[in-house]
Amino acid sequence: MRDRLVLLGSKGGPALRPGGPWPSSSLLEIGGRNIVVDCGLGVTRGLADAGISLKTLDLVFITHLHSDHVLELGPLIHTAWTAGLATPVTVFGPPGTDHYWQRFCQAMEFDIEIRIADEGRPDILDMVSIIEFGEGRVMEERGLKISALRVDHPPVTDCFALRFEHAGQSVVFSADTAFFPPLADFAKGADILVHEAMLEEGIERLVAKTGNGARLREHLLASHSFAGEAGRIATEAGVGRLVLNHLIPADDPEIGEADWIAAVRKTWAGDLTIAHDGLVVGLEHDPEPKDR
Repeated sequence: MRDRLVLLGSKGGPALRPGGPWPSSSLLEIGGRNIVVDCGLGVTRGLADAGISLKTLDLVFITHLHSDHVLELGPLIHTAWTAGLATPVTVFGPPGTDHYWQRFCQAMEFDIEIRIADEGRPDILDMVSIIEFGEGRVMEERGLKISALRVDHPPVTDCFALRFEHAGQSVVFSADTAFFPPLADFAKGADILVHEAMLEEGIERLVAKTGNGARLREHLLASHSFAGEAGRIATEAGVGRLVLNHLIPADDPEIGEADWIAAVRKTWAGDLTIAHDGLVVGLEHDPEPKDR
C-alpha cells in the first residue's frame, strides 16, 4: 500500500455531539510502518474503518496529555491485544505517559489477568514499551526519523510538534499550539503540514454551548492558532500541502469548509486540505484527498 495520511478524528476538544466529528487521532503510513498520532476517543474504530488490522499496531505517538489526545490510548492497545496482538507496541509520549499506562493496566487488572489465565494471552505489560521524550531526535530506525519540537500550549508545558521523515518524504504535525513562529523552521520544506486551526467567528457560539464561558474563551485564545496563523506558518515553512486539523469549532452548523478556506487563503496560497473524519491524504502529492 502506498504511503498515506488518514485523519481519523478531526475536531479540537473532548466534547462529543450528535452527528459531530471525533477528537484528535491520525494514522500515518510511511516506510512500511503504521504510526498512530494521538489517541482521542474514536481512534480504535477509526483505525478499523481505515482497514488497519489492530493486530498490526506498531508505533503510537502522543503529542501531549490533554484528554482529547490520550483518552483512548489504553483502550486502543487493550482492544488490539484482545484482537490477537502478538508483536510489541512502542508508545512515545511526553512525561506522564508511562504513569497513564500503568494506571490504565491497574484499572483493567481483573480483565487482563483473567484473559491471560482463561485465553492464554501474553501479558500485555510485556508487550508494550513506553518511551517518554522531549525536544530533539525521538527515534531513528530503518530509515524512519522522528523529531520533536516543544510548542506553545499553555498551561501544558510538555506539548510537542512531531516531524516524520522517510526516503525524502516528510510530514509534520503541529500538535496543539498558539501561533508559534519556530514551528516554521521545524516544518521547513515538509511535504505535508498538519496544523491545528481555530475560526474566530465560531468561538462565542462554542463557548456558549460548552459552558465555562470566560475561562474557556481565555484558554482557547491563549493556547490555539487561528486558521490564518496556520497559513502563516505554512507559507514561512514552504510546505507542499497544508492540512487544517483539530478544528475549533468543528461542529458548528453555521460554519462550512468555505469559511475555513476563506480564512486561511489570506495567508496561504498553496495546496490546502480541510480535515474531516476519515479523509485520506496521499503522500505522493495527491491533487484530491479522498474519503477512505
